[in-house]
Amino acid sequence: MTPVIEVKNVYKSFHSVKAVNGIDMTVYKGQFTALLGPNGAGKTTLVEMIEGIQKPDSGEIRIMGLSWEGNENVLHRAIGLSLQETRFIDRLTVWETLRLFASFFDLGKQRVWEIMEIVNLKEKADAYTVHLSGGQRQRLALGIALINRPKVLLLDEPTTGLDPNARRDIWSILLDLKYHSNTSLVLTTHYMEEAEQLCDTIMIIDKGLVLKAGTMDQLLSEDSSEKIIAFSLEPPHPSRESIKNECPFPVRWDGKNGQGTILLSNLEGQLPQFLDFINSRDLKLKNMECRRKTLDDLFTAMTGRRLDE
Repeated sequence: MTPVIEVKNVYKSFHSVKAVNGIDMTVYKGQFTALLGPNGAGKTTLVEMIEGIQKPDSGEIRIMGLSWEGNENVLHRAIGLSLQETRFIDRLTVWETLRLFASFFDLGKQRVWEIMEIVNLKEKADAYTVHLSGGQRQRLALGIALINRPKVLLLDEPTTGLDPNARRDIWSILLDLKYHSNTSLVLTTHYMEEAEQLCDTIMIIDKGLVLKAGTMDQLLSEDSSEKIIAFSLEPPHPSRESIKNECPFPVRWDGKNGQGTILLSNLEGQLPQFLDFINSRDLKLKNMECRRKTLDDLFTAMTGRRLDE
């Protein structure tokens, strides 16, 4: 396995805020890695340092064995990137926009047509960018990132704000890239499903620290015998304090919507205790389901809050 990105003990602060607080990370050739965490976790700052936009206060970052200092031209040609927000020239068409970026890499019209095929924008070739939908704009941004056939692709929350169909269009493009190239991808996201669907390795980040890293199975392997019981109650709903204080198991309770979750290590022995608690308080179950733990459950257990908070 060939390391393509190496981040060693990297720190970055903005005044008193420690955005990245000693992160180590290795991405191998052809590997898709997700940086998963809530807004403000430090994901974007880390990616901007990998991109060469920000400089670390300390630590070392190497891409294909090279640091940014003195190797800008080589690395710019090897990297494709899409920032959190992409703004286009309104009165340029899709074709003209891609042709402009292709010219930066001395690429011809053939590559522009190939990219429009990859990101499914051939029918929009003559459309002004100002008239594109949100999903089409993100596909165009992804096309620009791919135009130089990058060895390293860096995408910062590429599907934020998109509807589910547009999000899956982006996923389809990236999965096709994954199966038909040796491109290495670093993707920042706060969508658990996105990280699970696209990436081989997931790094859970919060407050500038890596809380846990590994494959999906590795992250969820600890306490795999534990089961999540998700339930909802008929109104009137008990207060958060009363249900948390009286329930025989730790409970996460949303009193506004009457929904809660508990974690059981012995389903057969503990579920009857929970049902006895419900009956003894004259509470009425609306529904209840048993499911496996998710990355959101793992993040909540480590931080006390959800990924989308």
